[in-house]
Amino acid sequence: MKEMITLRLANAEDAEVLKYWDTQPHVMDSDPDDAWNWDSELTREPIWRKQIIAEWQGKPVGFMQIIDPKHEDTHYWGEIGEGYRAIDIWIGLAENIGKGFGTQMMTQALKMCFEEEGVREVLIDPLVSNVKAIRFYQKLGFIPVEKKYFGDDYCWVMSINAENWSKRLDWEPSDI
Repeated sequence: MKEMITLRLANAEDAEVLKYWDTQPHVMDSDPDDAWNWDSELTREPIWRKQIIAEWQGKPVGFMQIIDPKHEDTHYWGEIGEGYRAIDIWIGLAENIGKGFGTQMMTQALKMCFEEEGVREVLIDPLVSNVKAIRFYQKLGFIPVEKKYFGDDYCWVMSINAENWSKRLDWEPSDI
């Protein structure tokens, strides 16, 4: 069996690696306008957010943020009801893309989301221009819902609901 990604909560010691990843062209291409302010954000622990580092063989390879969009303080997702989660995800170094890390990360994140009582749908918002990411999310079962501007970013809002996720539980990450 292939060695699995492990997830842990991000902390202040992760700031430097995250800042470095933010300089990588593939990260900048997928999230061009966001300034994450890692030094301050990694010390905040709001109840509506989990910031997660993905590690492989003890080394960080990716980052995820899972939020409750109803309670998130910037109201990025606008007016939204209860029962949703939204995920941001990226692989830190381009050399780690295409190794199955993203699939493992998203599989574990979706499992975490749908294990929470009351969560019925998970949202993501890749840039419309990020065709590879959109294909990746579709393979995981996400469905395009609408194109929408978030600030200057033109994105696809995509979702997967609990019912569609439960139908996918019999596949292994290596199936994709």
